[in-house]
Amino acid sequence: MRLPIGYDIFHSIIEQNLDFIDKSLFIKEVIDDITQIILITRPRRFGKTLNLSMLHHFLAAEAFKQSTQDLFDGLQITTVDNGKYLEHQGKYPVIFVTFKDVKDHNFDNAYACLKRLVSDLYSEHQYLLDSPKIRANDKKLFSAIVQGKAAKTEIEDAFKLLSKYLLDHFGVKPWLLIDEYDTPIQAAYLHGYYDEMIGFMRGLFGAALKTNPYLYKAVITGILRISKESLFSGLNNIEVYSVLQNEYSQYFGFTETEMDYILKETNLEAKATEIRSWYNGYQFGETIVYNPWSIVHCVKKNGGLAPYWVNTSGNDLIKNLVINSGLDFKGQIELLIQNIPIQTTLSEHVTFGDLQTNEDAVWSLLLAAGYLKVTSSEYTEQGPIYTLAIPNKEVHSLYREMVERWLTGTKSIMWYNRFLDNLLQGNIDEFAKSLQEVMLQIVSVHDVAKEPEAFYHGLMLGLTASLDKTQYELKSNKESGLGRYDIVIIPVAPATTNPAIILELKSVKSSANLEQEAKQALAQIAERQYEAEIKQRGINKIVKIGLAFCGKEFKIIV
Repeated sequence: MRLPIGYDIFHSIIEQNLDFIDKSLFIKEVIDDITQIILITRPRRFGKTLNLSMLHHFLAAEAFKQSTQDLFDGLQITTVDNGKYLEHQGKYPVIFVTFKDVKDHNFDNAYACLKRLVSDLYSEHQYLLDSPKIRANDKKLFSAIVQGKAAKTEIEDAFKLLSKYLLDHFGVKPWLLIDEYDTPIQAAYLHGYYDEMIGFMRGLFGAALKTNPYLYKAVITGILRISKESLFSGLNNIEVYSVLQNEYSQYFGFTETEMDYILKETNLEAKATEIRSWYNGYQFGETIVYNPWSIVHCVKKNGGLAPYWVNTSGNDLIKNLVINSGLDFKGQIELLIQNIPIQTTLSEHVTFGDLQTNEDAVWSLLLAAGYLKVTSSEYTEQGPIYTLAIPNKEVHSLYREMVERWLTGTKSIMWYNRFLDNLLQGNIDEFAKSLQEVMLQIVSVHDVAKEPEAFYHGLMLGLTASLDKTQYELKSNKESGLGRYDIVIIPVAPATTNPAIILELKSVKSSANLEQEAKQALAQIAERQYEAEIKQRGINKIVKIGLAFCGKEFKIIV
């Protein structure tokens, strides 16, 4: 198959005869939707831009100065319901704009980019300057926008004004298609000019969408639903379709049926299980979907498995939030990395100002952005409680990288790997030296003071959470022998010569008691026979470690 990589203009795919998974019934769903303003939120690179481009080409008689008349021949939209939707093909003026490239480091540059974007949009419709139905004053403002000379308030009104001009010229209300509306807002949050950007975008969207009598319908895509900042305040004619809703669920990403077809056509059926484990796991409403970006690259590499999606740009916000989060949140992340689901509430109305103080907002962002999936939900008096998990191996690799970055700080991943190797091989002296560097670099006394036992347990789980699950089994607080051990690492590869590791942790208030408590921890391993489970597996090479902490100090006894 010649699946398109990086193509997001519909006519380019058709004209080059590239293989295309037919998502044209998306057009039917949009036309049938009685809502005037449709907001669809999906993770990046799941086909939002291409779907809007397809809708653009269907509705407009021309797109980018090319006829759209024959582009849909043979696609499902032409035959469904006896072809009745063809009455809409090429019948509307369309305003199509994408904000995906508006992500500068300061507001002045971002606004200049937005101004150029609006200028280019008006240039696409420059034929309106020759229309006898457009007033002279309107043509003067139109020219000012094209030339980049319009005032800021006029730029904020640009979408509404253009919809009026198109209605005046064609006598038909236009569609407004806005792609990745939230990209400028995310960039502004990351780079510190959030208030300026949200103020401008509020004016732009308010004019275009709120009581705009010249507009037929708007379809908007993005990653997040941003509403509490009043970006869409006063809009009673908007419907939001997030990853939790069933509507439009099959049109973004590849469904199971589509994946079966792709694997068959590319002779990759033998690798289906591995491919599913890497790129499956997303769930939009009740539909299981695969990451299309990764699948297309996997097919191109003849089934080669790699983190194609997570290695593209767009992870900065996620990484910053996870790495700079508090101890409790990191503890939840560590559970997820161990493939242990967590339960939490969610808020679909994400406020960027809440991301530093409200964990529900962060979990909601991770879900909307494709870094988590909902496995189940339960409705309670307090509202719905969702069970969340990491979707697949590809995303799991990103979480491992984030934890490693948190733990290593300014040090390299090579340093971190050596740190783990020293523990796994039983080189306790070298392990202790590296652990001291970790304690000095990333441990906050403020965090320790809250719940010392939980903190140190979470820290050691985090330090070992990136272990290769095909080589080692990491277990915590499980019964063995006569009690519950703190942490056990068991090699699962038969050929390994590395020992099993038993870690028993203690927290003390005075550093003078460190050695005594570390000895007591080591003695507890023997007294309660924590090695019983390991020996049952036929492993006799075991390193037992008593580890006592006090603030940033510790003592190891083996």
